[in-house]
Amino acid sequence: MKKRKRPGQPGGVRDTNRKARREALLEAALLLFLERGIEGVSVDDITKKAKMAKGSFYRYFEDQAALVEELIAPTREKMSQALEQCSLELNTASTRDAQFQAYARIGDVVGTVFLEHPGVVRLYLQENRAPGVNARKPIVELSEIVSRYAIEITKKAQKHGILRPIPEAISALAVVGATERLLHGVLLEEPIGNPLDVPKHLATLIIDGLKAE
Repeated sequence: MKKRKRPGQPGGVRDTNRKARREALLEAALLLFLERGIEGVSVDDITKKAKMAKGSFYRYFEDQAALVEELIAPTREKMSQALEQCSLELNTASTRDAQFQAYARIGDVVGTVFLEHPGVVRLYLQENRAPGVNARKPIVELSEIVSRYAIEITKKAQKHGILRPIPEAISALAVVGATERLLHGVLLEEPIGNPLDVPKHLATLIIDGLKAE
C-alpha cells in the first residue's frame, strides 16, 4: 500500500512533525500490542496512548493492518533477503563449511534484527502462530515466508547429501521452532548465554546434528 503524500518540503518543519506523529503512533501501538495482543487493541487505544485525536490515526494509516505492516517491514525485508541469499548459496554449497557459512549468515541477520528491533521480534513471536486475519495478517505472512524458505533450504541441503533425508518440512520447521524458542528465551532473560553466540551454535546443531551418515 502506498503512503499518502502530504504537503510540505521533505525535511521541513511540517515533514519533521508528521514523521514524529507517525512514529509516536507506531511506538504506542507496539507497546499496547505487546501488553494486550493485537486483537485486544483498538484505534482508540492507540491514539489515546499516543495522546492524539482518533482522526490523526487515519491521516497516516488506512487501518491497523497497515500500521502492523509498517512495524514489521524492516524485519521482513532483512529476513527475506537473508533467506534468499542462503537459498542461492546452497545451490552450490556441497561441503560442510559452505553449508555452515550459508546458515550462519541467516543467524547473523536474525541476531541483527533482534538487537535493532527487539519489540518487533517479540511481537512476531507472540502473534505468528495465531490466525492470520485482520491486523495480524502481515505477521503471519512473514511467518509463512520464513517457513517456505526453511523448507526450500533444507531440501537443497539434503540434495547435496549434507543433511539426513528426514522429510524436509519436519526437519526445517523443527529448526524454525527451536530458533523461535531460543529468541523468546533471550527476551525473557533466561540463562541461555550470550545471544550473539546463538546463531553460531544453531548452525553447528543443524550441520552436525542433522548431518547425513
